[in-house]
Amino acid sequence: MIEVPQRKDALAGPADASFAEITQRRRGRVRRYFYEHPLAMDAVVVSCYVLLALPTIISSVIEGKWLVTSFLLLIALALWFRRQSPIHVAAAVALLEIAATILNPWGSNVSAGLWFALYAVASARKRPVAFVVLGAASLPLSLLYLFMWTSPSNMDTLREVPENFHLINNIATAVTIMLSNLLATGIGISVRERREHEAEIAAWVARTTQLGKVTERNRIAREMHDVVAHSLTVMVSLSDGAAVVVKKDPERAGEVLGELSRTGRNALADMRRVLGVLRDDSGRPAPLTPLESGHNLSKLLDGFRTAGLPLHYAHTGPALPADPAFELTVYRIVQESLTNVLRYGRSLSRVDVQVARNGDLVTIDVLDDGRGTRDGNGKGSLGTGQGIAGMRERAGIYAGKIGAGPGRNGGWAVHAELNWNGDKGE
Repeated sequence: MIEVPQRKDALAGPADASFAEITQRRRGRVRRYFYEHPLAMDAVVVSCYVLLALPTIISSVIEGKWLVTSFLLLIALALWFRRQSPIHVAAAVALLEIAATILNPWGSNVSAGLWFALYAVASARKRPVAFVVLGAASLPLSLLYLFMWTSPSNMDTLREVPENFHLINNIATAVTIMLSNLLATGIGISVRERREHEAEIAAWVARTTQLGKVTERNRIAREMHDVVAHSLTVMVSLSDGAAVVVKKDPERAGEVLGELSRTGRNALADMRRVLGVLRDDSGRPAPLTPLESGHNLSKLLDGFRTAGLPLHYAHTGPALPADPAFELTVYRIVQESLTNVLRYGRSLSRVDVQVARNGDLVTIDVLDDGRGTRDGNGKGSLGTGQGIAGMRERAGIYAGKIGAGPGRNGGWAVHAELNWNGDKGE
């Protein structure tokens, strides 16, 4: 008598975990290792720079240029802290690169330190900041090479040197420095944007999961209200009726008690379906079958008749759509309306239930002629108003509406309209 649950709270965690697993798999084993061990990545970066600068370090030691060696080692040390303070490290590396270049213009380490420093800035800061740091760090070194009228020492051994060789060589070096630094910055920006994209997807997954949890809680609360309110109301009425007739008509009392037992078992089965976590005596999962067609509605009406309601049911027009969710909506609206009649109605002589279908429009009318304590909001003096709200939510799924209020000739009337667009050709 309950629809199949579409999702459970327990699924929220695995959904989030699956996104993390997909991200981890996409990185691959090597990238995943360095992502999880940042100190190892720092060691790799420093080692790569030392390897690039190693020829210059060796030649400087041989030539006795200890100051150049010190500058290069300071650059390597600064790169170790590029994660903590990328902009300060980029500034320090830029100054040390200029100092080392002045002392040894054609070393193998030219601009290598800036590659790692500018990448760190671009991957940690916004794009405008990254480009400002790129210009501030690269321009002085490029201008230094552009106006430096020297050439590599091995050029002196050549017999013929092309005209304007120094200028062409310096321009090429300056352009190479700018382009290589720009490439390092571009890679850093790309990495940062990818991380931001992953963070946005993770945030979207978290919001969707939370929304799913809220929706599922609301669904369970609505179903539990329908099950408990209906079942308890009917069971109380049946037990009161059995107590009255047990002495006068024991056979009739037995029928009432049998209906009381069936109502209790149906309520338990419904709660199992709603919660989806209980198990029957055999240890198998509780059944999660959806609501069957009009047969269950007939049982519902018979139960209310046994509880003492003078019910008269009529159906006009074609049969209801053979859709479990739509049938459940009709079932719950009728159930809630009759539960309110049973709970609050007094001096009842007739209760009319009419379901009519006219094309895509399905109307439900429940009218009683009794006297009760319900107010203009459709709530009883002991009620919470959740039943009417639940009916409105169900009707809203099918672009419908619910009206509840005093009937024209007394009593209470509930009018519901549902729109079915699933079988235009029917």
